[in-house]
Amino acid sequence: MDALQDKLAQGAQRGAIVRTDIPARLDRLPWGRFHTLVVVALGVTWILDGLEVTIAGSIAAALKEDPRMAFTESDIGLASSLYLLGAVIGALFFGWLTDRLGRKKLFFITLALYTLATGLTAFSWDLWSFCVLRFLTGAGIGGEYAAINSTIQELIPARYRGWSDLTINGSFWIGAAMGAGASIVLLDPAYFSIDVGWRLAFFIGALLSLIILFMRFWLPESPRWLVTHGREADGRRIIEEIEAGFGARAPHYETSTVALRARSHTPLREVFHALFVLHRTRAMVGLVMMASQAFFYNAIFFTYALVLTRFYAVPTKDIGWYILPFALGNFMGPLLLGRLFDTIGRRPMIIFTYAISGVLLAISGWMFARDMLTAPQLTMFWTVIFFFASAAASSAYLTVSETFPLEVRALAIAVFYAIGTGLGGVAAPYVFGRLVETGSREAVFAGYLFGSALMLAAAVFVYFFAVAAERKSLEEVARPLSAAE
Repeated sequence: MDALQDKLAQGAQRGAIVRTDIPARLDRLPWGRFHTLVVVALGVTWILDGLEVTIAGSIAAALKEDPRMAFTESDIGLASSLYLLGAVIGALFFGWLTDRLGRKKLFFITLALYTLATGLTAFSWDLWSFCVLRFLTGAGIGGEYAAINSTIQELIPARYRGWSDLTINGSFWIGAAMGAGASIVLLDPAYFSIDVGWRLAFFIGALLSLIILFMRFWLPESPRWLVTHGREADGRRIIEEIEAGFGARAPHYETSTVALRARSHTPLREVFHALFVLHRTRAMVGLVMMASQAFFYNAIFFTYALVLTRFYAVPTKDIGWYILPFALGNFMGPLLLGRLFDTIGRRPMIIFTYAISGVLLAISGWMFARDMLTAPQLTMFWTVIFFFASAAASSAYLTVSETFPLEVRALAIAVFYAIGTGLGGVAAPYVFGRLVETGSREAVFAGYLFGSALMLAAAVFVYFFAVAAERKSLEEVARPLSAAE
């Protein structure tokens, strides 16, 4: 009965104009324990993704050597591409649900799917069972991107938004380092047979995700989402609880208000009008940034182990040692450069990180093609490249998630992640797998040059069309579709 009355009350509120100061109250808060909890409980998903992707990359050689699986380079590239295809479809479907049902519900559903699928991957028996389970694992991770990026944007104060978002996305590489370290042990025949070690790697990932599932019970629904869905009282209760956690540190000065017309959902027609008509220039910026970084990253990282084993004869059990410094550079980039996105500004830093990444990849690719680099030297070169490229890739998610209206934020992230990854990421691992399989350094170099050109083109596009969003409230950067004035 109480639930029915609550639904009727919410229905009566929808369509009504609500004047609220909740966005301003969230933005005025100092950094506190609550924000740290948000970063840990949600950002740890990127650690899982990093663990997942690194394990998949590190076990490539093991899947070739396992007599039961006996994968080829093309098989491994296909499985990686299907993982990314699952991420694309998962992002679209769960992103749509996130805007309709709420942020909190979806980041439980998507993590549960990931946990189940990655755990079952440990029991794969042939190429197609492995591919199907990788597809479902990707769907869970893709849904996480949409639900979590939107939640982070809506809970973190404006002046910390750039650094926190880049650092959280960069935490992917903590997981990558963990995966690399685990692979050193799990893929060493002295400890586990070749057909057991890679299965344990996936099973351990599933166990870790169960811990994260419990951490998320402490997080609230986004007050911003609640207000736009006719639940202003619930949103106000949550912001008051957050402020109470700051005690005397909680600001009490007057805040600005925004008038919103409450709604139960945003029709898809209005969603696509907002994305591709009202904000079409921003849509092009997001698409270009997402596609270029997706190809750049997925082409190189998913085939990193194959390059080392094919061209440098690095033993499978030693792959992790080469991924560790690479992962460190990828994490330190967003961590150290992230604050500059809030101080120097979004556009200058995005242009710089995209351009320098493209230039350095072209140089390293040329040296690789001419056999001028040893395996350790190539690793150090790529560590430097991806110090900048990691910040660039993270800024793509930051740009998409903060430059579109609240009502379509999760789906906007999903759409541009999906299109960008579909154009730049899904085919890349398979194509590069085939290039590596040729044994031709020149063929691989041609792929590197293409990735370099995409990053440079994105830098030029951002120079002309990107939005300066640093230190501004989300409502100022993108006027809500439900704004009543």
